[in-house]
Amino acid sequence: MNLILRNTTIIDQKSSFNKKTVDILISDGIIQKIGNQLENPNKFQEIQIPNLHVSSGWFDTSVSFGEPGYEDSETISNGLDTAAKSGFTGVMLQPNTNPIVDNQSLVHFIKQKSQGKATQVFPIGALTKNSDGKDLAELFDMKNAGAIAFGDYNKNISNANLMKIALQYVQDFDGQIIAFSQDENIKGNGVVNEGIVSTKLGLKGIPNLAEELIIERNLFLLEYTGGKLHIPTISTAKSVELIKKAKEKKLNVTCSVSVHHLVLTDELLQEFDTRHKVLPPLRNEVDRLALINGILDDTIDCITTDHNPIDIEHKKMEFDLAKYGTIGLESAFGALNNILPLEKIIQKLTYGKNIFTNDNNSVSEGEKANLTLFTIDDEYTFGKENIISKSKNSAFMGQKMKGKAIGVYNNGILVISN
Repeated sequence: MNLILRNTTIIDQKSSFNKKTVDILISDGIIQKIGNQLENPNKFQEIQIPNLHVSSGWFDTSVSFGEPGYEDSETISNGLDTAAKSGFTGVMLQPNTNPIVDNQSLVHFIKQKSQGKATQVFPIGALTKNSDGKDLAELFDMKNAGAIAFGDYNKNISNANLMKIALQYVQDFDGQIIAFSQDENIKGNGVVNEGIVSTKLGLKGIPNLAEELIIERNLFLLEYTGGKLHIPTISTAKSVELIKKAKEKKLNVTCSVSVHHLVLTDELLQEFDTRHKVLPPLRNEVDRLALINGILDDTIDCITTDHNPIDIEHKKMEFDLAKYGTIGLESAFGALNNILPLEKIIQKLTYGKNIFTNDNNSVSEGEKANLTLFTIDDEYTFGKENIISKSKNSAFMGQKMKGKAIGVYNNGILVISN
């Protein structure tokens, strides 16, 4: 599709047009011309939206779509449509399906099911067979089939020697390990953050130590083995500190934080609303502020939605029994735009490409058009009418939003939200 984006403000620190309001002419999937009042002799489609902004396409390092096995929660097709309308041109898809994505045939299945979409899928292969933490999965075969990294979603590898072997093994083919950090023995039967709120509500708590202990262990292993390690969805002040020190030692470690941990705290649990039951749990305000500082000083590399659709039968039930997880694609930008500078948001929503794909495209002439379209001033309250996902388990229901994703242009395809 050929088109012209009219009067759009570019937010891209790599572009010479950063913060400038211009027209962008796209032909054959390439940005051909950027300038003011561009002519349109070939009568390309024109997009003109008040307050339109554009950036390099956003990239989410952790989403779940359910298919195969949990199509009642979400399908790959609708999940990718949701991602596109939420501003994401690339998503890393977790292996927490049924069966678990632990072999090359399932990686091929996901790649095939995602063809022809504006949003590109980058499958994460399970680190261990059936994600049970006992034996390594077919990592090399999955890498050749298109797996971008390896990790067991929301599961810690309790066997330190197995993690050590994994870090050593994947170096042979430039693989990358994603290591969720939570000591299951310390977590025990905990379901929310351990603190004042959990005590008041009579809910069993998950102490910060459960996360920090495993991060410390995995960083020791990384220092011993070398290789590349990504630590997803950190949630505590101490975790930020540990990773900052590891980076000062020049360890090849990166990390992410979820939108909901940057915006929400465990104070929301007062109503026992299971939409706020997530893993790691929502922490307190001290931890939230430390995570924001970790974003601002670049200790934390990228922001993820950790989008995890869950059907109502497994979410709207007794708090202790409800599954962990929230959807987050639709609410990501509007929530972040309340708490972070715009350029920092764009940096952290795109930096995952640098870590996992080596794709460093910018909004510049001659570059592939991999673009996110958004506005920055709309103010609204997030509700069911803003949800595109099949599942409605959003922790952001009723939250004030500022700004909104309009859609994407990628792979020669334009997707605009209604």
